[in-house]
Amino acid sequence: MSPSSAAAPAAPPPILLSETRGAVALLTLNRPAARNSLSEALIAELQQGLTALGADGSVRAIVIAANGPVFSAGHDLKELTARRRDPDRGRGYFAQIMTACSEMMQAIVRCPKPVIAAVHGVATAAGCQLVASCDLAVAAEGATFATPGVDIGLFCSTPMVALSRNVPRKHAMHMLMTGEPVSAARAMELGLVNRVVAAGTERDAAIALAEAIARKSAHTLKIGKEAFYRQAEMPLQDAYRFAAEVMTENMLARDAEEGINAFIEKRDPTWEDR
Repeated sequence: MSPSSAAAPAAPPPILLSETRGAVALLTLNRPAARNSLSEALIAELQQGLTALGADGSVRAIVIAANGPVFSAGHDLKELTARRRDPDRGRGYFAQIMTACSEMMQAIVRCPKPVIAAVHGVATAAGCQLVASCDLAVAAEGATFATPGVDIGLFCSTPMVALSRNVPRKHAMHMLMTGEPVSAARAMELGLVNRVVAAGTERDAAIALAEAIARKSAHTLKIGKEAFYRQAEMPLQDAYRFAAEVMTENMLARDAEEGINAFIEKRDPTWEDR
């Protein structure tokens, strides 16, 4: 057989799958052999996917799920370790990756659409950070969450940012200092996830939740999500002042007028997302 007639090697599978189901977009981590670790390429594709879906008017909610036995084991440690051979022992690359990952996590917060995690297996380190960064999370029974970097001498400092904004401080510190896994049921008690469902149903449950939210006014959800994260960082008095301004502007929106009139008239509202 001549070289030209030999079969070309199969292209590697995509590391991030994207599909739409009606008004809901589904982003699926697809590195199962690597435990869906967040490689440099996967971080970039997630960032690009979130940005594109945030600007897509046909998409009203986003679900992040994963293929394989786990949700995500965090950063790709083999990829990181390989750069220790760089002249600077990897300092420049490590800074680049941590910055890129932090930007991707913030893209979830900045995305005008609700973002929901569908979690199974384990979500550890930056994988746990990914769950904590999402607006909502549905977990399978048996799912576990951990920030175990301390076990390998690498404190989960960037996951800490999202975790400490979801979980009470002493519980977050316990997870960070011990590395001990937290069950799905306990994660719900702590506020890291919203709902625990039977194993194997978490993706459908997250999509159903996304579909329910997608029936609301997209304009209203965008206003509310942005305001939620902004006020959370403000002192109480400033937060109330800001929220009053947001609500005043929201009252003047067409969908608020329509929604209130529909409620008074006992009919379903017709949204125009403005």
